[in-house]
Parts: sequence; structure tokens; C-alpha cells
Amino acid sequence: MSEPTISSGAAPAALEGKRAKAPADALPQRAPMPGRWLSRVVEFVYRLADSTLATPRVAVAVSLAGIVLVMLVGIFSPNYNTLPRVPANDAYVAVVLPLSDHLGRLPDWASIAMTFLAIILQCLGLAGLLWANSRGWRPNPRHLFLAACVIVAIMVNITPVGSSDTTSYAAYGRMANVGIDPYANGPSQLSPNKGPYLLGPGDLYRLVVGPMWQSTSSVYGPLATWVQQLASHFGGSANPAAAVSALMIMNGLVFLGVGYFLMRTADDPVRAALMWVANPVLIQQLVAGGHLDTYVAAATVVGVQIARSGKGGWRFLWVGVAIGAGCCFKINAAWAGVAIGWVLLMRREWWNLGRLALGGLGTVALFYAFYGLHAFKQLTAASSLVATPSPWRLFQLAVESVFDLFGASSTGQAVTTDLISVTWPILMIVVAVLIYRQFSPEQNALVTVPFALGFAWVIVAPWGLPWYAAVSWAILALVPRNPMTRWLTLVTVYLALMHCSGGGPAPWAN
Repeated sequence: MSEPTISSGAAPAALEGKRAKAPADALPQRAPMPGRWLSRVVEFVYRLADSTLATPRVAVAVSLAGIVLVMLVGIFSPNYNTLPRVPANDAYVAVVLPLSDHLGRLPDWASIAMTFLAIILQCLGLAGLLWANSRGWRPNPRHLFLAACVIVAIMVNITPVGSSDTTSYAAYGRMANVGIDPYANGPSQLSPNKGPYLLGPGDLYRLVVGPMWQSTSSVYGPLATWVQQLASHFGGSANPAAAVSALMIMNGLVFLGVGYFLMRTADDPVRAALMWVANPVLIQQLVAGGHLDTYVAAATVVGVQIARSGKGGWRFLWVGVAIGAGCCFKINAAWAGVAIGWVLLMRREWWNLGRLALGGLGTVALFYAFYGLHAFKQLTAASSLVATPSPWRLFQLAVESVFDLFGASSTGQAVTTDLISVTWPILMIVVAVLIYRQFSPEQNALVTVPFALGFAWVIVAPWGLPWYAAVSWAILALVPRNPMTRWLTLVTVYLALMHCSGGGPAPWAN
């Protein structure tokens, strides 16, 4: 979150882990807020910023409490919040990693309550860490990195919490390894009579996939598929848990790699460590969830860093290559490329724009050539999905209800899909402009514009999940303290609370 700053005279107390009260002129100006409820919320945040939560010891303790709670949910699995969240019958198989299912299992109400509490504690802990940093606390980033290494080493051996995506990854990898095209088939669409190399109805890789995704073909890029294939090699033909374990370990290593890269390249290494590798919110969403968005963030932030710090026009070729590689994991990395291209266009740097396009499009074309254009098929289908808590869901329900009155429900669905598909990109650009204006003009546009467009996508896109914010966190960690940190934290945590389940739709979301 955006943190108040204090004079140097108060810094020693903060460095000792004590509460150092900031002078009045150090706090941000409290502009009048419309609405009594919103004013109370803002006032509450300011009180937290001036409380003991903003001291290092308390902030670290709260952060660790949130992380430990998530670990406990994973250790006491299978349960509602661990993968796969499926009916308890013979049609599905639970995936259990080495440190899980030795001490019993949590009832649904307990796992839900613990995960909710963990997310809230992680949010408060992150806010406290950043506030303490702004008050003068300067921990050694290497110590933060080593602590994160210990946490990640434990967490990758615990059953994933909050999503069943890793089981889908394992299934896609298994499919690709036995010659099945994951871009043309979903796990449940496979049966023995389609050929000798297709997964049968009792294949364990099929049985671990959550019911929501049984018929869904892959939306991930070729590089993601190759990572999934590598992981499924460890699982062989009958051990999807080993494949998931391999995915978790590789993802944890990439997470730590991004943290180390940010510590070496960011303007403020301490803040970069707090924003990424020591960020309890990201540790749960990316490490405990095992999401491929970690790879996307890694490739994208390398591209942004090359763009902002490199010398010579040819660096933009490598910027394009890096961001293109990110697109070959998940296509949303392209927003960073579009944003950098826009900056170059406004500067009339035509040659650099061409180099960026050559590197990015060339990389995407190279890797997608292994599968063909049909690899984009599921992306097109997924673009029409709308999920609560997106405001588009309310719009969708309202418009469809009007058509339902006239018995034209199918027409209503088509109309709302078209309206949303046309409107949300326009709104995303508007929100991106508003976000960009929150940064100081001195900030490098090659960093702030990619962040603005990427974060606007997280906010406005009809289908939004908390781990989609990974790229935004990585980019924002490159720059000094700014007013967007608080909003990125709140949006990520809000999405995390709304999608707090083990891979199926939470009862309060759709």
C-alpha cells in the first residue's frame, strides 16, 4: 500500500522495531471522500498506518501468521480449499503432496474460515511491512530472500491451496506426452475408442481435474505446455501427484528467481523484496496456488527492465523476445508489449517500434508454429466468460433478465456477450489512463504505462482472478514508492477473498 513517510529523526525507533509516530505533515493529505461509509474506511486505513501494525515486528508476525494458516490448510488436506475440490466419490482422486494428509483433514467450514483469515492477515501484514519500510525500516534484502527460500521450500511440498489449476496443468502435460493435442481436447472428452494413445475414463490424470475444467482445452501457450509435459514425465502414467509436485517445485524456483532479479535491478531493493519475494499475499496466490502466472511475470518484468535500463535501440528486439516468451506461457503478457509499443509510438521511435514488434511477434510465431493457429481456439472461447465479482456479471444478469421476460434468453446471452466484448476493452483504456496519471511525470513511462495497462486489465476484464495480478506486482516493484501500491493490494486481496476455494466456483461467486 502507499505508505506515509516520516522525517529521518523518527527512523531509529522504526529500525529497532518500535512504533515511531509520524509527524502530521508526513501523512498523505486526506481529501474529502464522498459517502460516509467510504470516509470511514479511509479513516480506518489511516489509523492502521499510524498503529503498531506499522512496526516491523508486528508486521512480520502478522504476515507469518497468514502464511502459516495457509500452510495448515494445505497440510490438513484434502478439504474444501485444496485441490481438487471435487465430490467425495470414486469418480475423482485427491492429490496429496509429501507434507499433507498426515495429521487428519479439516471440515469445510474450518478450511474456509482459516483461508479467509489467512488472506486478511496477509493483507494486513503486507500493509504493515510497507508502512514500516516507509517509516525507515530497511531490512537486509538478502535476509528477506533467504527467509522466503525457507517458506517456499516448505510450501511447494504441501498440497496446493485455493485453486485446482495445477491438476489441469498435469493433465495437459500427460495428454501432450501421449500424443493428444491439449489445444483441441479437454480431459473428459477423451475415451479409449478414439485411439490407442488417448486417456481412458479411468486415467488418474483425468480423475484429478476439477469438474469445472473437465471439458476445457488448454488456454496456455506452447512454453507452458512444455513445462507441463516435463512435470508429467515425473508422474509417469499413474502418479499425477508427482507431476503436481514437480510443477510446484519449478514454480517456486521461478518465484524466487523473479525475487532475486528484482532485488538486483529495482530502484529500491528493499522495497522490491517486500513487494515480491517477502509479499505474503503473492506467496499464497503464486506459490501455494502453483500458478503459471509466475512464469509470465518473470518473462514480462525482464522485458520491462531491459526497456527501461538498456542502451541502444536494438535492446527493444530483446524486449520483444522476452515479452513474446511471456505470451507463450499466457497471452496476457502481450499487454506489456502493447504498452511499450504505445510509448515508442508517441515518441516516434519507429525503428525501435519495429524491433519490438519483430522480437515479440517473431517469438510468438516461432513457438506457436509447433501447434498451429488452433492453439488460440480456447482463448477465443474464454474471452466470453464472465465471473463474479466482476461488475460485468451484474450487467450480464440485468440485460439477460430483460430478454428473459420476452422468452428470448438465448438472444439475451448473445447480446450481452457482444456488448461486454466491445465495451470492456474501451473501459480498460480509460482506466489505464487514470492509473497512469497517478504516477509522477518523472517516472519512466516504459515502466508506468505497462503497469497501468496491465493493472487496468486485472480490474476491468470480465474474468479476473487474483493471480492475474502477478505481472502488475513485478512491474510495480521496479519503481519507488507510489500511490498505486495500495490499490493493487486491495484489488488482489478482494479477488482472493472472492475466489477462495479449491478450484470450483465459491458459493458467493460464479
